[in-house]
Amino acid sequence: MIPHHVVTGDGPPLVLSNSLGTNLYLWEDQVPALAEHFTLIRYDTRGHGGSETPPGPYTLDDLGQDVIDLLDHLEIARAHVAGISLGGMTAMWLGIHAPERVDKLALLCTSPRMGPPEMWRDRAALVREQGTEAIVDTTLQRWLTDAYDDQHAINWLRESFIAIDDEGYANCCHVIEHMDLVPNLDGISAPTLVIGGAKDPATPPDEHAKKIVEGIPGARLEILDGAHLINVECSDDVVRLLLEHLR
Repeated sequence: MIPHHVVTGDGPPLVLSNSLGTNLYLWEDQVPALAEHFTLIRYDTRGHGGSETPPGPYTLDDLGQDVIDLLDHLEIARAHVAGISLGGMTAMWLGIHAPERVDKLALLCTSPRMGPPEMWRDRAALVREQGTEAIVDTTLQRWLTDAYDDQHAINWLRESFIAIDDEGYANCCHVIEHMDLVPNLDGISAPTLVIGGAKDPATPPDEHAKKIVEGIPGARLEILDGAHLINVECSDDVVRLLLEHLR
């Protein structure tokens, strides 16, 4: 399927892929600076934002193929890919399964394997029963540090999370439940930057980011002083690192 998307800027193509429970506007703070150097392709993961919610369960193959379908639709042969959390998992899948479509990778606060599986099964079941509103407060606690005080951004994240299709969210939990990219990381040949959040309780860098760096030949690790949505909390530093790596 071709996901809902927005194209901005001019230059080499750069796909920006979002976390579970957000939409393409997650990257809004980075757009002005990045669009001066790249053609930005922001899109909503299936089941999120303006994209359709096809019947599930979904797999990481489905999410990766959606990006390939989008690139084909836009007649783009190769692109840089930057992804945060679930978006970073999709980016790694592309690096493994469609290396001819990827120039460079940037992987933010993500993981190649994120257990335990029963946690994701339980979360999907809760959302199907009670909706995303049942988990929005605990999610925001993982996404941002207590010190982050941009109330406008916090309110937007809350509203956009609650607006996510419950079945779409649950089906994407199934993706993470069954994902294991660790055995194939050494097949990624794209130059890769990994960004972790020192205060990220969802994907602590010692457990997740370092595993990615150990697996991908030549990958480089940077740790910023933020939680899981590192591009929200440390926007300027993320822009700086992306420009250094991708230009």
